[in-house]
Amino acid sequence: MRIAIGILAHETNTFSSVPTTIESFKQLEWEHGQAILDKSRNVRDCIGGMIDRAEELGIELVPTFSTFAEPSGIITKETYDVLIKELLDGIRQAGEIDAVCLGLHGAGVVEGIDDLEGEILQAVRTVIGYSIPLTAALDLHGNLTQKMIMEADALFGVHLYPHVDLYERAIEAIDVAYRMVKDECKPVMHLTKLPLIIPTSTTNLSPAKDINEACYKWEKEPGVLDCAFFHGFPYTDTPDVGVSIISIVDGDKELAKRVTEDVAKLVWEKRDEFAPYILSPADGIQEALASDGLPIVINETSDNPGGGTPGDGTHLLRAMLEAKLENSCFGFIYDPEVAQIAHEAGVGSTIEVKLGGKTDTLHGEPLSVTAYVKSLSDGKFIASTPMGKGSKVDYGKSARLQVGGIDIVVCSVRAQVLDEQIFLLHGINVLEYKIVALKSSQHFKASFEPIAARIISVDSPGLTCLRFTQFDYRRLQRPIYPLDKDTQFLL
Repeated sequence: MRIAIGILAHETNTFSSVPTTIESFKQLEWEHGQAILDKSRNVRDCIGGMIDRAEELGIELVPTFSTFAEPSGIITKETYDVLIKELLDGIRQAGEIDAVCLGLHGAGVVEGIDDLEGEILQAVRTVIGYSIPLTAALDLHGNLTQKMIMEADALFGVHLYPHVDLYERAIEAIDVAYRMVKDECKPVMHLTKLPLIIPTSTTNLSPAKDINEACYKWEKEPGVLDCAFFHGFPYTDTPDVGVSIISIVDGDKELAKRVTEDVAKLVWEKRDEFAPYILSPADGIQEALASDGLPIVINETSDNPGGGTPGDGTHLLRAMLEAKLENSCFGFIYDPEVAQIAHEAGVGSTIEVKLGGKTDTLHGEPLSVTAYVKSLSDGKFIASTPMGKGSKVDYGKSARLQVGGIDIVVCSVRAQVLDEQIFLLHGINVLEYKIVALKSSQHFKASFEPIAARIISVDSPGLTCLRFTQFDYRRLQRPIYPLDKDTQFLL
């Protein structure tokens, strides 16, 4: 059995002023053929899951094209045209295949195309037809559409946030494709969408934990292959934004409908429980100082590059400097200009720079600092996070700057912090610091929850701000909760 595989993924923050281009994709991943397998073998990522399961089942994987970019603004039409051509050409060149299995996101937006994933799946069908199984693994922040349901045979959504189970979802996508080829199952899907947007919500706590448990309970029922709670991506302003439930059932459309509607009712009952507890950076710092133990981790959720923000926001770092903190570190701020200045000046030098705040004014003004260059690096390491453990990471020229009692890591590639490796690379042992500040919403918890004495989230103006009223939504289907308090959900 031969299954063609590929990845084309992007989470689009339509409020970002930074367009997503071909260069954006090439910066993170742009692989063809065998190189796709070589890069992900023994890695806990989407392709890694496909590889391991295929080898167990004796499937020959035919790698086509794999690309993804850091979340950012709308994908240019020119970029999409290149991406889809690369993927379709790879599938055409695969020769005779029995199925196609993809890694997608679910919240991609292109100039003139609101539903990137639906468009991708439809395009793949123009090549393979509708008799060949087509499955995919998706991020739980996908804004699901009926078009995706119509074009795919089975869509498996990540259940956990942090996304430590993408590996397992890819295994399921391969499994069902395999069973379809062998005529062992006939999956049908049902999608139930809710008029609801929710903030970033970790799945090891209620209410998201409770909803996942309801999904898992249904998955134990005969014939139910999967049930997934899609949180949606609220920073995409399109008509399909919102929470949804997808079920995959073997041949029983009525059962599929019953599953999703049952879980959707539970989500709606718990909608108010998703309301976040919001602290300002200054308040979060005071809570951290009053907390026992170390490290106390403060995450700046409003400038999370994993949600399409610039990564050079200064609101939290400014508050840390104003508080004159000691034994604290901040990692990391995206500023290739300052990283270059530090590399040119060398270790042991003192530099005066404008740090951060270079993309826009929403995330804070640049900080005028006099900094001691403590260490320099190439920004390369091997990830230890359960999300993609074993993968190679490259944040470009990086530096550790000391400003008073604060160590600041500056990098040249925009990304959120997923584990402690970027700190260790610069000689910072986070276990010895009172306050460890970083930019991320939830994914960092996979690595930092086991080692942190406490985690404190802070919110301020930003493209991943938890207060949805701060956004100028123009294309959402209204009414939608919590923007419209009188919203009703009728099945």
